[in-house]
Amino acid sequence: MKKIEAIIKPFKLDEVREALSEVGIAGLTVSEVKGFGRQKGHTELYRGAEYVVDFLPKIKVEIVIGDDLVDQAVEAIIKAAHTGKIGDGKIFVMPVEQVVRIRTGETNEAAI
Repeated sequence: MKKIEAIIKPFKLDEVREALSEVGIAGLTVSEVKGFGRQKGHTELYRGAEYVVDFLPKIKVEIVIGDDLVDQAVEAIIKAAHTGKIGDGKIFVMPVEQVVRIRTGETNEAAI
């Protein structure tokens, strides 16, 4: 099993969710996060004063899936989240040792 964390632009969330659904991924977790990478924030003008916004709003999508779906899920996220501009995001794939469904006690693949 693997956990995929994708940091994407907020307006791409619906497209990513639909793309993952088409691949057969039923559940995911979404968090509103802030951060920066190569963008290093940006400058905005507010009431005539210029100020720097260091942390940009992003969305973190988290899914835990079987090893057989990882490549398809990563490709779906890339295609759906891509704009070609700086700040498109990153995808992290990590191993998962154990999953337990609290309600039923099912474990690992059965709990996904």
